[in-house]
Amino acid sequence: MISKPKSPEYLDSASTTKVDDKVLKSMIPFFTENYGNASSNHDFGKLAKNAIEKARTKVGELINCDEKEIIFTSGSTESINLAIKGYTESNTEKGNHIITVKTEHKAVLSTCEYLETKGYEVTYLDVDENGLISLSELRDAVYENTLLIAIMYVNNETGVIQPINEIGKIARESGVTFFCDATQAVGKIKVDVEEDSIDMLCFSGHKLNGPKGIGVLYKRGDIEITPLIHGGGQEGGLRGGTYNTPLIVGLGKACELINNEFESNFSKLIEKRLEIEKYYESNNIGIINFKSVKTAPHIISIRLKTLTSEDYLIIKSKEIIASTGSACNSALMEESHVLKALGVKNTKRIIRISI
Repeated sequence: MISKPKSPEYLDSASTTKVDDKVLKSMIPFFTENYGNASSNHDFGKLAKNAIEKARTKVGELINCDEKEIIFTSGSTESINLAIKGYTESNTEKGNHIITVKTEHKAVLSTCEYLETKGYEVTYLDVDENGLISLSELRDAVYENTLLIAIMYVNNETGVIQPINEIGKIARESGVTFFCDATQAVGKIKVDVEEDSIDMLCFSGHKLNGPKGIGVLYKRGDIEITPLIHGGGQEGGLRGGTYNTPLIVGLGKACELINNEFESNFSKLIEKRLEIEKYYESNNIGIINFKSVKTAPHIISIRLKTLTSEDYLIIKSKEIIASTGSACNSALMEESHVLKALGVKNTKRIIRISI
C-alpha cells in the first residue's frame, strides 16, 4: 500500500491562517438556518442582529474598547481607507498634514499617496536598521496643521514592534489623532487601545484563524469620519450594505477563542519560534534578523547564508510553505519597500517564516 505523501508544514501565517474548526462551526448556522437579514424587524432578522452584537462585544473585549466603537468592514485594507480618508474628509478644519512611516503596509502608503494628489501633505518618517522610528523625529514632524498620525503596531515583513505606547502619548499630548494598523498584532500580543492612547485601529479576521472578507475598524466614540460606502445606514451610518452575519459571527468567535486561550497560545508560539530559530542557526542555514529589538512572536525574518530566498523555498517546497515577504508585494514581484527603507543589502536572501 502506497502511503500518502506528507504535506509541507505551513509557515506563512502572516499571510493568512486556517479557519479554526470552532469558528467554522459557529458560522454554519448563519449560512443555512439563521439566514435572516440583520436589518429586518422580524424575529428572523433579530436573531441575526443579536448574533452580530454578541460578536461586536467579543471584538471589543479583545482590544479593550466599548462595543459601540467597533465598525465591521471587509478587512484591514477597507478599514485603513475608511480611517484615513474618512477622518481627513471630516476634519479638514484641523489641518492637511499626515505623518506616517516608510515601512507601513501598502494600504496605508497608497492611501496617503492618493491624498497627496488631493492637496494633503504627508511626512514619511525614516526608520533605523531595525525598522524603528525615532520618537524625537516624530515629535519634530508634528506641526500646527497635523491632523493624523498613522503608524503600524507590528511590521508584517519583519515582525518588529513599534513603540506604540510612546507614540500614543506623543499624539495625545499634541492633540493629534492616532491611527494604528494592528493587523499583525491583534491575537499575537496584548493590544489595549486605552493603555496605548490609540484613537483608531484596524485588523482582519483571516490573520487570527477567522474567515477572510471580514475586518474591524475601532474608532473612539468622539472621532468623526465620513463613510466610504453610503447606503442603508448600517454600522452607525459609516458602512452601508447588508450585514455579512456569518463572517461577523466567525470573527467574534475567533476573538473569543483568543481571549480565552491567549496565554497558552502565546507559550506555544514562543516554543515554536525558538525551535525554528535553533534549526536555522545550529545548521548554519541562516541568521535570525532583529534579535536585538522587540518582535511579535509569530514572525521570524531570516537572512540565508548561501541560497537566494526563491531558490531555498523551491528546494524546500515539499517540506515548508513560507514566503519572501508580504504576500501583497510578492504578487507584484517587486523589491520589498520595507527592507529597502531599512537599508538592507542583498534582499534576495531574506525569507519570512510566520507561525
